Amino acid sequence: SSQPLEILLCVFVGIGSGISILVSQAVGRADHDQLQKLVRTSVWLLFAASLLLTVIGFLLGPWMLRLMQVPADAMPGAVLYLRITMLGILGNMGYNFNAGLLRGIGNSSSSLLLLFISCAANIVLDLVLTGALGLGIGGVAAATAIALFLSWICSLFYIRRRCTELALPVLPCGFDAGALRQIVRIGLPLGLNSALYSIGHVFLQALYNLQGSVFVAGSVAGKVGGLANITVTSLSQATSVFAGQNLGAQSYSRLHRGGWLLPAASGLLSLAGGLLMAACCRPLLLLFTQDEAVLAFAVRYIRVVLPFQWCYAAFNAIMSFANGMGEIRYSTIVNIILLWGVRIPASYLLAWLGYGGYAMAGVSLSFVVGLLAMLFYYKSHAWADICARAEAQEAA
Repeated sequence: SSQPLEILLCVFVGIGSGISILVSQAVGRADHDQLQKLVRTSVWLLFAASLLLTVIGFLLGPWMLRLMQVPADAMPGAVLYLRITMLGILGNMGYNFNAGLLRGIGNSSSSLLLLFISCAANIVLDLVLTGALGLGIGGVAAATAIALFLSWICSLFYIRRRCTELALPVLPCGFDAGALRQIVRIGLPLGLNSALYSIGHVFLQALYNLQGSVFVAGSVAGKVGGLANITVTSLSQATSVFAGQNLGAQSYSRLHRGGWLLPAASGLLSLAGGLLMAACCRPLLLLFTQDEAVLAFAVRYIRVVLPFQWCYAAFNAIMSFANGMGEIRYSTIVNIILLWGVRIPASYLLAWLGYGGYAMAGVSLSFVVGLLAMLFYYKSHAWADICARAEAQEAA
């Protein structure tokens, strides 16, 4: 049920990333008036969007699960999980919007602490609701929704107390039309990009579902893969904020250095993490399942995908740099090509040839193609302009 939820959320999570980019640029320019307009508008957008998504999720969620050909034995639990977690959309989006504001002003350590509080609460609630009270899937979903609301409420208290320059309101108090247009101009392409990506993953999940419940259960490998993905997420977010703040401050020399150094660092760290996880995956997977058939699929997934994770890390950092500069179009085109032109066709081709158990190889291939495509950013007019301005600044 994670894919339908992701589709519903991704447009507005993309808008949240757009808010973070615009905030970072305003901070770089020291434009406090624009900063407060962006904050007020983001709160109004949060409440408007979360109410709409909750209603849509309740109505369309089961239909989307049927479209994904979820196995019959998993359908009741998937519908229950999806509908309960939909109640946590306001908390989910609220935390992500607030974390974007914190990242935009260069404060990532606080959002990390708030996320830790949410994760700790989620674990405790899982143990109580599912383990002690025996509420099953409903308990897991409720634990997730409650933890998300807790992280949002904590982020509200923190920002209002420690980041007074943002003047963050608790409830909507109007919006600025100019700020809203800017948010939509930057955030909507990012969100639609994520939506197309998530819709593509529905088609992939449908293919995986056709391989049977054991294959689907092998997706527990994603829990271990997520550990190797930590550097990708964190450095990509940092790269976007870095680009936005330095563009606002017109520090082209730092933009030039960071534009190649951050993707290289992300790729190297992800390569080390991916190889380590691939080598040690079986003991880690035993924490999640002892079923040998499930373990076999999970180990195969990790050893096919994670050694190529560094390609994803590097090209995602380049994308984040371009997004932070406000150049959304190129990265959107590349994302569409690597998913709809490479990953989905390759996975279905493997299944058609009788290698459905290796359908995840399409993911690895798309990582390699994505890196090759994003390297052409360094041949673009935008990068040439950064290089020329950096050279002029250093000469001066």
